[in-house]
Amino acid sequence: MADAGSSEKRSDSESPKPPQEVVSVTHGRVKINGTDIPYTATAGTIVLYEDDPEFKQAPKAKATVFYVAYTRSDIDDQTTRPITFSFNGGPGSASVWMHLGLLGPKRVLMADETGNLPAPPFRLVENEYSLLDQSDLVFIDPISTGYSRAATGENPNQFHQFTKDIESISDFIRLYTTRAKRWLSPKYIIGESYGTTRGSAITNYLQNRYGMYLNGIMLISSILDFQTVEMDPGNDLAYIVILPTYAATAWYHSKLDAKLQLSLADTLAEVEAFATGEYATTLLQGDGLAEGKRRSVIRKLARYTGLSERFIDQSNLRIDLMRFTKELLRDQQRTVGRLDSRFVGIDRDPTRESFEYDPSYAVIHGPYSATFNDYVRRELKFESDDAYEILTSKVRPWKYDKHENQYVSVTEALRSAISQNPYLKVFVASGFFDFATPYYATLHTFNHLGLEQTLRNNIVIKHYEAGHMMYTHLPSLTELKRDLEAFVSQTKNV
Repeated sequence: MADAGSSEKRSDSESPKPPQEVVSVTHGRVKINGTDIPYTATAGTIVLYEDDPEFKQAPKAKATVFYVAYTRSDIDDQTTRPITFSFNGGPGSASVWMHLGLLGPKRVLMADETGNLPAPPFRLVENEYSLLDQSDLVFIDPISTGYSRAATGENPNQFHQFTKDIESISDFIRLYTTRAKRWLSPKYIIGESYGTTRGSAITNYLQNRYGMYLNGIMLISSILDFQTVEMDPGNDLAYIVILPTYAATAWYHSKLDAKLQLSLADTLAEVEAFATGEYATTLLQGDGLAEGKRRSVIRKLARYTGLSERFIDQSNLRIDLMRFTKELLRDQQRTVGRLDSRFVGIDRDPTRESFEYDPSYAVIHGPYSATFNDYVRRELKFESDDAYEILTSKVRPWKYDKHENQYVSVTEALRSAISQNPYLKVFVASGFFDFATPYYATLHTFNHLGLEQTLRNNIVIKHYEAGHMMYTHLPSLTELKRDLEAFVSQTKNV
């Protein structure tokens, strides 16, 4: 197989040669739900070309997209076999997280059921929770992540923006579907984090640009409306919808009073009612709030968050996320994670306002990086000397073009897609301990999607006692596998 990292020297007077597509095909087996599943694994690149709108010149190579595809090999008629396209978020993240954590035939072995960091060296194990028994899988690395790169002579920054990102990944999906002869297969998209922003927009784009209608879209830790998470002056919504996650985190670390520690479900129901009720109306009053009412709300916030009344008072009743991660366990000189607040870290300076690093990212970065870099060469036989960009800052600053000077939102794109294709179903998974995309912010978003009443049952929302990557928590992975399996099974023939 050719080395994907090799290149030929050329003089400056020569025009750059179009990049070559490189493909490696291997075979494997995985046991899922007691069934032995044989599969073909394809790791390779696809070159994306941009046509001349006036058809006067040959298509121009724009980028090379790296992907890993798994196809069940004991299926005679692939037209009835579902196919799922997967990507993560960031922006700047490769597709490795759901690939080796949730969906693929191999998964990263963590230290225990909680998902703690194992001692290096790390390893992969057979993934009995893979979705490969239900659907073929294609993992896509957006341009500048993983091994995906802009073509020679092309500025990679052109792909580091909302619209071009949507177009390039949609073009890949169209091209892969065409080459693999899968236009008549039930088709799905699964995205995580910013991948849910991307995935919702792609779903609408595929329908309108190519007439490609999907059976379903699966949103893992979703963020469709950025107003729900941006803690800007004047945007009280973000403080309201994150409050239940503050309570869940305080509950996990035993910082609440005895009554609230009895049941997470009961506590969250109480805090949710307070958040969108008394707390929301209190923040709406701003500086016009009466002092007696202010003191009453401060006491309730302290009870629900495990923070001191003094801290909440000084925060003007609006608790900043990064300060919370530092403040909750400050008496223990520990911090809590942003991606998953179950995890704790140790900072050099206990007095600073926010954590030095995200302890929940630290526990996954090393294991996922090491195992993928070994797996792609050793088992998938794809060779490249390029760095596999797992989570890169090279895409920054990310531009939101048509969303500039406003909060990014793809809710209308998703609403439109479902309205035009009423068979499109949506599965939403949220973790109670996720600060990056708080579960109650997601509920708020879908409660304001604006779907006509007869289409509201197209949305299925599930919650898990874990964080952003809930599949690192083995009990949640078990539940999520069961929920995804049911979703695909129930929607592939609808």
